[in-house]
Amino acid sequence: MISADDDHFRDECGVFGVFNHPEAANLAYLGLYALQHRGQESAGIVSVEDRILHTSRGRGLVADVFKKSDMDRLKGRRAIGHVRYSTSGGSCSSRNQQPLVVDTYQGGIAIAHNGNLVDAIDQRKSLEHRGSIFQSTMDTEVIVHLAALSRRPEFHDRLVDALSQVKGAYALLAMDAQCIIGVRDPYGLRPLVLGRIGENGWVLSSETCALDLIEAEFVRDINPGEMLVITDKGLQSFTPFPVKKRHFCIFEYIYFARPDSTLDGVNIYETRKKIGASLAKESPVAADLVVPVPDSGVPSALGYAQEAGLPFELGIIRNHYVGRTFIEPQQQIRHFGVKIKLNANRELFKGKRVVLVDDSIVRGTTSKKIVNMVRAAGAKEIHMRISSPPTTHPCFYGIDTPTRHELLAARQSLEEMCRFIAADSLAFISLEGLYEAVGGQGQGYCDACFSGSYPIPSPETSQGLQLSLLEELE
Repeated sequence: MISADDDHFRDECGVFGVFNHPEAANLAYLGLYALQHRGQESAGIVSVEDRILHTSRGRGLVADVFKKSDMDRLKGRRAIGHVRYSTSGGSCSSRNQQPLVVDTYQGGIAIAHNGNLVDAIDQRKSLEHRGSIFQSTMDTEVIVHLAALSRRPEFHDRLVDALSQVKGAYALLAMDAQCIIGVRDPYGLRPLVLGRIGENGWVLSSETCALDLIEAEFVRDINPGEMLVITDKGLQSFTPFPVKKRHFCIFEYIYFARPDSTLDGVNIYETRKKIGASLAKESPVAADLVVPVPDSGVPSALGYAQEAGLPFELGIIRNHYVGRTFIEPQQQIRHFGVKIKLNANRELFKGKRVVLVDDSIVRGTTSKKIVNMVRAAGAKEIHMRISSPPTTHPCFYGIDTPTRHELLAARQSLEEMCRFIAADSLAFISLEGLYEAVGGQGQGYCDACFSGSYPIPSPETSQGLQLSLLEELE
C-alpha cells in the first residue's frame, strides 16, 4: 500500500517466462531482476521437469528471496516468474505470492498475473457458492478456479473459458507440463512482449529491458486479446476474445516502465524526453536551471531543459541503497522519510530560480517536502513542473492508488495545490500535450487516472466491494 510519504503510484507486478532453455530458472531469475522496479514486495519462480512443478517464492527483493539452494531445485527447461507489489486490498503473505501453483485433475498448473480483475469479488462469491475453496485473497485465484472447472481437454482452451468470464486487465503467463501460455487482455492495458533466445528458446516478459539482460532477441509485442501458446511444436497464436478498442496504460510511458524499455513500439526514454519538451512549451518560466526529482523525473527534466534552453543539473541526489527503515528518529528530524532517500546539493541551489520536474503528484506530501528541502538549500524560486496531467481518479486495473478523496488533484484547484506544496508556481502537462508526445490519442490509451474515462465499465462499485472484502479476509 502507498505510504503517506510516497507520491508515486506503484505497479502491481511484472512477469517473465522462459521456454526450452537448459537454464530456464536462472534466466527467469535474471529477468525478474531486470523487472524489479515493477514489484519489490515478493518474488517467485516455478519450473517444470518430468511433469513436476518446482516452486520457490518469498517476500522481498529478487536477490534476497532466491538462494543457491532454491535455484538448484528449480530444474527443467521452462519456467515462469513473478515480482509483486501488493495492492491496497492484499498482502504479501505466502498465500498471496505468485506464481500461483495448483493441482487439478488434469495436472499441475502455475499462473503469474499482472493486472486486476474488476469483477473478482462477484466471481469469487459465485465460485464459493459452487463449492470452491480459496487459499488466497488474490484475484488471480479466480482465474485458476474458473479454469479448473472447465471440461475442455486442452489447457489453453480451459484458460480461454476462464478469461472469457472475467472483466479487467491482465498480462498473464500460465504453465503446465507441456506448454507456456502468454495472454494479454482484449484492451491491452498491461504490457507483454515476446523474445527469442538461442536456436529454439522463447521468452515472455512484461518489458523489453529484461530481454536485453539475458541477451534475448526482441520479436514483438503480444497483441491485445492475443493468446500465445508455446510448445515443443512451436508457437501458436489465437485471438479467442471479442475485439476491443486498444487502451494501453499511458502511465507506463510516464513512470512505470524502465526508461530503456520499448513497449508497443514506443521507446520509453525518448518519449519521456518528448513529454518534458511538451511541458516546457506549455509552461515556460524564467529560471536558472532545471533539476529532476530522481530517478523517474530525469528524462522529462532533460527534455524540458533542452526545449527551454536551460542548464540541466542533478541538484537532488538519490541514495540508491535505501531499504526498509526500521529505526526512525523522533519528530525533531523533520522530513525523515524523504531525506533518507533524497538530498539537495546546496551549492547548486543558492540564490537560483529552479524548475523542479517530477512525473506525478499523488497526495502531495512528498512534493511538499522536496520543495521545502530545496528552499532550505538556498533556492530563490521553485517552479514545480509535472510530466503528467493532474491525477484525479484511482486506477482499477492493476495499479496501487489511493482512493479518490486522497488524491490531491481531485480535491484542490491548481492554485490550492501550489500553495499546499509551497512552490512559487506549479504546472502539469495537458492531456493533449501528453498525447502529442506519445504519438497521438488515436493510438489508443487508458487515461482514466486523468480523465475518469474507464474503458472497462463500472469498475468503482466492483473495486470498492472487492477491497472491503479482501481487507476483511486479511
